[in-house]
Amino acid sequence: MTRRTVLRAVGVPLGVAALVAGVGAAAGLWGADPEPPPAVATVSWEGVLTAPTTAPTPGDPTPEAPAPAPEPPAPAFDLTRHSTTDPTSPWVVVNKQHPVPAEHVPPDLVDVAPGVQLRADVAPDLAAMVEAAAPAGARLGVLSGYRSYRDQAATRAAIEARRGFEHAERYSARPGFSEHQTGLAVDLGSGTQPGCDLQSCFAQTAEGAWLAEHAWEFGFVVRYTEANTEVTGYAPEGWHLRWVGRDLAAYLHGAGVGSLEEAFGVPGGPIYAGG
Repeated sequence: MTRRTVLRAVGVPLGVAALVAGVGAAAGLWGADPEPPPAVATVSWEGVLTAPTTAPTPGDPTPEAPAPAPEPPAPAFDLTRHSTTDPTSPWVVVNKQHPVPAEHVPPDLVDVAPGVQLRADVAPDLAAMVEAAAPAGARLGVLSGYRSYRDQAATRAAIEARRGFEHAERYSARPGFSEHQTGLAVDLGSGTQPGCDLQSCFAQTAEGAWLAEHAWEFGFVVRYTEANTEVTGYAPEGWHLRWVGRDLAAYLHGAGVGSLEEAFGVPGGPIYAGG
């Protein structure tokens, strides 16, 4: 049924219906203004777009943390800093293959105990070591330091006369081949067991045990040990310390190097140069 048919069915003449429709339209022109449409907010495209996010979605695998940057390699210890042949060098190597000139006398000897002298650089570290050992029950005494060529000749002759040539070869250097002539070597004694002074039992005293563990902290090395006998050419002497400075002593300790010969690649052994 068309619109025209509906109007006729309810008894409204078509013309009247048209007039009513026209009046309604005219009322919109002269009557009260209609309600304005609601305001529409303006939103920029940037506001519409969703900002990206790096937050993981539930169920996603957790990303691995980036690997830390590698540590730069530590600089190598410079073993060429001092001479190993100059008798005034703190790193001079003296053994049965490398003697000291007979006329050599260190230029800076100082007194460190009655009748005992050492190089000036050695004295502060020796004093610090003796002081540090005392609270641990190690009472260190200073027995011998610098010996001239003539002094070493007398010392060697006395040992040889008392104990024989073979014993002297193992424990006492011939004159000109002794570290004592450099003023960098010191013989220490035991205040708790003085009967072990200059004896193999020194290693078992409180002093010997403490030195084996701590001497390196003060720039000294136990020069002759059971482990390095074949390299140094001498039997173990726990009382004979050689000052090399705290930096080299720490390096030798940390690297596990057992002798100056091994550290510097210097020949040694039990045979004297010239036989």
